[in-house]
Amino acid sequence: MDPPNAREALAEVSLDLAEGADMVMVKPAGPYLDVISAVESATDVPVVAYQVSGEYSMIEAAAANGWVDGDRVMLESLTSIARAGASITLTYFATRAARAISEG
Repeated sequence: MDPPNAREALAEVSLDLAEGADMVMVKPAGPYLDVISAVESATDVPVVAYQVSGEYSMIEAAAANGWVDGDRVMLESLTSIARAGASITLTYFATRAARAISEG
């Protein structure tokens, strides 16, 4: 897909749904929050967002260098994906996020 062309993403989703898709995926999640929102508004199936390894690695590297609070940025990035409309998020942070959320 052409990254600046969100209309192409919606056209691809329409084709997937016409072929019987039970859910659709948007990846990478963070850079495409607008696409997640548009897909969620245009469909009645679950929207899955995949926070790819590059997104994970950028947060981890910034935290390792002391530039950001890793847990806080991790949770903020996952919150933004959910707020955009993702029903399901796949992330390398899954275990860590679950722990941080349960510890409140």
